[in-house]
Amino acid sequence: MNGVRIHHPRIIGFFTRALTHEYTAVQQYRTQSSLCTLWGMADWAEYFRNESREELDHAGILSQQLLLMGIAPTGAQLRPPRPGRDLREMLTHDQDLEFSAVQLYSEAQNFSERMRDIPSAEVFAHLRADEEGHMRSLAEMLERFH
Repeated sequence: MNGVRIHHPRIIGFFTRALTHEYTAVQQYRTQSSLCTLWGMADWAEYFRNESREELDHAGILSQQLLLMGIAPTGAQLRPPRPGRDLREMLTHDQDLEFSAVQLYSEAQNFSERMRDIPSAEVFAHLRADEEGHMRSLAEMLERFH
């Protein structure tokens, strides 16, 4: 079996859901970057481009994990992006997106730990920590609008 471990189907499901989520985030951040470019907000366009790269890195981690399980990585249908009508709304939509990622990764980590799949739990914990960092940054940025 070339070192491929057997994984609980639900853990595989968490990885595929997470992959879809990360690609959805890439699409949203790229859309927001494009809007900021059109609005003449170059610094914000760069910020959203960087966020999309981070989410793409997460998708790479998830794809690699699926390949290690012997599964071809495929994302399901992406949710439509929520670009926002202004910068504040963009950041609010992004905060919602990151919150759903934290929830998904927390659930996935907890289930992986219960199944004693520690390598998967560690991947989900790492991704959750990254998304929690994004949430903190977004909260700080949104505070400036109040």
